[in-house]
Amino acid sequence: MRPAERFALRVGPSRIDGLGVFAAEAIPQRRKIGELRGEAISVREARRRAKGRERIHIVEVSETRAVDATDSTDALRNINHGCAPNARLQISQGRVEFYALRDIEAGEELTCDYGESHHEGRLTCRCGALNCTGRL
Repeated sequence: MRPAERFALRVGPSRIDGLGVFAAEAIPQRRKIGELRGEAISVREARRRAKGRERIHIVEVSETRAVDATDSTDALRNINHGCAPNARLQISQGRVEFYALRDIEAGEELTCDYGESHHEGRLTCRCGALNCTGRL
């Protein structure tokens, strides 16, 4: 089994929310950063688990399947939302992959735009971007 991360990452306190994931080395633009791994579950179960949680580590990968990274030890489970992200999430053959949108410097927090989320607009966004939408 390949490691979940392709670059050195560290987890630490985030100015955005709780824990975040930070580049421990420079990451070039368009390079795969790594994958989010977790328990494969149904979308129905994912939505049941997400209800009432403030922090959700679940990604729907198809109309019927989802990945729940709640119990994962992979660093990327801590990637926070950002309205001006430096990474993008891509679903590929049921895998949740992250790619650098631009060159990312060592020490920089990784963020991605969650898009539609299980929060359904009820959670205040704290990313701090100039173009922040204000809600998740």
